[in-house]
Amino acid sequence: MDPFQHMHEWKNNLDQFFGGNFWDDFEHIIKPPIPAVNIYELDNELVVYVNLPGIKDRKQVKVFVDSNILELKGSLFPVQTSGKLIKQEILQGDFSRQIDLPFPVRQDRINASLKQGMMTIHLHRLIQDQKKKNAIEIDEFEE
Repeated sequence: MDPFQHMHEWKNNLDQFFGGNFWDDFEHIIKPPIPAVNIYELDNELVVYVNLPGIKDRKQVKVFVDSNILELKGSLFPVQTSGKLIKQEILQGDFSRQIDLPFPVRQDRINASLKQGMMTIHLHRLIQDQKKKNAIEIDEFEE
């Protein structure tokens, strides 16, 4: 028997009543996103701190950047288990998280470092050349 069967039914009923995936908007309240991040904006730079407890090798995490989306993938290793689990608050397992950035960033100026389970990522704003003008060709119509 699924101990969460009633919860799944309740979720499905809410989704049907409100339409769409109503419950998805509240999922972060029940299950916090992993990994946890703090993002700070400087003049033309973003500094992202990523909490990765237990990660010692940079090869355990993959970081992708596409314009204004930061994507983090990896696996948080489980705590050594012995005995019957009574309470679980330490997040573990595979993760994949996409984070919308406030502005597009340069692909050629990304730096990331990992120290004692804390990753620091520096991203630099992509500044478009505003002075470049595109000439528009005008068609001539004969009457």
